[in-house]
Amino acid sequence: MKPVLLIPSRLAATRLPNKPLADIHGEPMIVAVWRRAMEADIAPVWIATDTPAIAEAVRAVGGQAVLTQPDHPSGSDRVFEALGRIDPDHNYDVVINVQGDLPTVTPATIRAAAAPLADAEVAIGTAVAPILRAEEREASSVVKMVGTPLGGGRFRALYFTRAQAPWGEGPLYHHIGLYAWRTTALARFVAMPPSPLEQREKLEQLRALEAGMRIDAMEVAEVPLGVDTPEDLERARVMLANKVAAAH
Repeated sequence: MKPVLLIPSRLAATRLPNKPLADIHGEPMIVAVWRRAMEADIAPVWIATDTPAIAEAVRAVGGQAVLTQPDHPSGSDRVFEALGRIDPDHNYDVVINVQGDLPTVTPATIRAAAAPLADAEVAIGTAVAPILRAEEREASSVVKMVGTPLGGGRFRALYFTRAQAPWGEGPLYHHIGLYAWRTTALARFVAMPPSPLEQREKLEQLRALEAGMRIDAMEVAEVPLGVDTPEDLERARVMLANKVAAAH
């Protein structure tokens, strides 16, 4: 495989204005995410953004950024445009999409999401973690993966839902919004209209499943903190304080 890692990032966020540029120990949050992606050490890393200030923040620390159109309906569409801009000759065959609001994501989680693509039958790889807190079992904000265990911590994903599923005794799995796409699968995905279940559940990965694309997930130890609110940002600062201290 010849992968590239893309981090979509846009400035428009309602609950936390200018979120990608929010300060975490002297650096913008998008730079913290870029650092985690670089630490994964599995692919060249690019930021895909619609905002020159975000691109400049990343380039200031030696990173690579590409400007995209502002009006994409999803991060996947932004990543696809960025891929075309940085790789017009189609040298990359895998694109790893890491969300731009995950400053605490571990390099191991990024690598795990890409691991299922070692199987030629898998179109998309992703990551899940066991749900340990009772309130998360019912929370619609926590997306659950329903899947068949394949051994070695790997699952074939059958469905994703905001409901508590599957029913009955046994673990539930929290889906982590990291994706490793075969570039051919991403091209097919963005060319399709939103699907019925995608629109109902507000989960774009269901478009791929409804189209018959295979998604496999790897189990990881923790769910990275997604920063959406000022409270999340403060938690991220606390979680990364030790890492910053160690670096100095």
